[in-house]
Amino acid sequence: MQKKQHNQSNEKQDDLEKNKIDPNGTFLTTNHGVKINDNQNSLKTGERGGTLIEDFILREKIHHFDHERIPERIVHARGSAAHGVFELTTSLQGVTKAKIFTEVGKQTPVFVRFSTVAGSRGSTDLARDVRGFAVKFYTSEGNYDLVGNNIPVFFIQDAIKFPDLVHAVKPEPHNELPQAASAHDTFWDFISLMPESMHMIMWTMSDRALPRSLRMMEGFGVHTFRLINENNESHFVKFHWKPLLGVHSVAWDEAQKISGKNSDFHRQDLWEAIESGAFPEWELGVQIIPEADEHAFEFDLLDSSKLIPEEIVPVQIIGKMTLNKNPDNFFAETEQVAFNPGHLVAGIDITNDPLLQGRLFSYTDTQLSRLGSHNFQELPINRPVATVSNNQRDGHMRHTINTGRVSYEPNSLGGGCPFQAKAAQGGFTSFPERIESNKIRQRSKSFLDHFSQATLFFNSQSDAEKDHITDALCFELGKVETVSIKERMVKMLTKVDKGLAAKVAVYLGLKIPADIGLLNGSFGADAKPEDFESVIFKSSLESSTGLSMANTKKDSIKTRQIAFLVADGVDENAVKKMGNSLTSQGAVVHLVAPKLGSIISENDVEFSVLRSFLTTASVLYDAVYIPGGINSVATLAAEPDALHFIDEAFKHCKPIAFDSMALQVMQETYCYKKLPSVFDDAYMVEAGISTSDDLQKLAKYFSVAIANHRFWSREKIDKVPA
Repeated sequence: MQKKQHNQSNEKQDDLEKNKIDPNGTFLTTNHGVKINDNQNSLKTGERGGTLIEDFILREKIHHFDHERIPERIVHARGSAAHGVFELTTSLQGVTKAKIFTEVGKQTPVFVRFSTVAGSRGSTDLARDVRGFAVKFYTSEGNYDLVGNNIPVFFIQDAIKFPDLVHAVKPEPHNELPQAASAHDTFWDFISLMPESMHMIMWTMSDRALPRSLRMMEGFGVHTFRLINENNESHFVKFHWKPLLGVHSVAWDEAQKISGKNSDFHRQDLWEAIESGAFPEWELGVQIIPEADEHAFEFDLLDSSKLIPEEIVPVQIIGKMTLNKNPDNFFAETEQVAFNPGHLVAGIDITNDPLLQGRLFSYTDTQLSRLGSHNFQELPINRPVATVSNNQRDGHMRHTINTGRVSYEPNSLGGGCPFQAKAAQGGFTSFPERIESNKIRQRSKSFLDHFSQATLFFNSQSDAEKDHITDALCFELGKVETVSIKERMVKMLTKVDKGLAAKVAVYLGLKIPADIGLLNGSFGADAKPEDFESVIFKSSLESSTGLSMANTKKDSIKTRQIAFLVADGVDENAVKKMGNSLTSQGAVVHLVAPKLGSIISENDVEFSVLRSFLTTASVLYDAVYIPGGINSVATLAAEPDALHFIDEAFKHCKPIAFDSMALQVMQETYCYKKLPSVFDDAYMVEAGISTSDDLQKLAKYFSVAIANHRFWSREKIDKVPA
């Protein structure tokens, strides 16, 4: 049984292997297989003569080069991806007939692409942005795409507004500025006229928009979908991906600096984790709602600007996804993979969510533009492991060679093949939802509550997270030049939280408004303003635990990057013992010194140094350790870059540990003024700054601090100039 499952999980990889070309030991050829005798010179009329158009080798090579880049995605252009496997641990038999969710132990190959949304392919990984989280399941019943984000809600409720949203957030068309940023007039002009966006704005202004790693963020299906069982009965479902490493972020100041130091920070982090064998893992959870309870909530299940609090419907964990292989070719796999929320399998269906309905069209339309043909499904990365048999034929870049004379159905000349599959044979059937209605262009009244969940989200945040949202709004709106836009946004914020609105207004130099009033947007000639006025509603929940990152898992230091600041004369015993303690728990240790090459310890032990203060920075690490050693400590204490490294780590609330002998280094930093004269156990736990003569004790406190990720209470003290 295990061997069979292993074969199933590797079936997609075997399929991709057929299309790989090993260039080692082969001759250069043209695309039609002719060996090339001279790849250095084009065909000319003499040594200094003109190039001949008959040079088919030159023309093919240049032509292919001219067209080797395809149009980038309109949104989600910058991405990284990995192969993996999903294994079901709890069956949903009775709720769905989809085998992927009913056969416990079944391993399904997956390909997962993470992405930013607004920026181009060349933008930074650390933009304040939503992150795409798209999973392609290569199931035995066909491909199933769960196309979501790291935020469970969205800016708009109807897909007809999607082009407007994207046009607003993209660089402004008259000057193509700014890149991968929402801090400009057109975006906030749009948002200030769209109250339905306010819940999503709270999320995007929160730390969720600045993940520490792609491996440390949640994923959500965003929409409400249907699960259909063997009896054609329906349940509603929301999908959740929960990372086993917990949900962690970086600070905004840190994100901006990382963008300058390493704009590929997330991409490199994912790649290196998989290459090292520290495979990223997520549990898949579902919130299941019976069909009869569709209208049992104080919000509309079909409204993509709303979520279902876990206190109301708990998340049931049903499986685990592990990413265990990097792509062999970025273009062929990561760039050419094509997702679509309409790629469904029997037992999973869509709902009448108006945002989801529009996405079904948009994704296919985009793939045709980007990949050039309806045959994009035949590209190796998109090809299903299930057998494909239909009467689709020909078209641009067709891979399949269809044989026989029959390409229609019904037929007798082909024996009637391919046949339609009955529902009992796994044929896809849509849920027979009863529909009796007039054709209208109108929003459901149940969609007009635009603020209650925005308030719920804000109320659920820790004090530090609330401060970060406030700072983010001040930063973003501070970049807006049009005063009336800023005024409208502050009015909107009063409906979320008056204290938040007041703080933002004070920073922007605006008066605190009394009320928002009616919207004055352009909603059509026949529309009345009251048709779009927000319904002011208070959620029955004061807060929801799952909405705060402060409540995430903090039980592991696996894959955390730790900087050891060292120089010649370092205490090798401290380096080895602390290093062994951290790496045994899965952390990654880097020695950072004033110069590259190597350093010699107190007892003439040589350590290789691959990173210096010139080539790396504290923003690329999760924690900092300063070991002892008389000469090493003296060198670091006199090294401005080392002191800046420590001050910056302190400013960004990271764990810092130092040997008692290294106190001399700390005394030269600015942050030393913020430290107590005596380090007791309580302080080391609460502040994440630890020191001791006992290396075993120090390693214990340091490990606990690293697992806690950040100590945001440090932000309350005076700022550190780093």
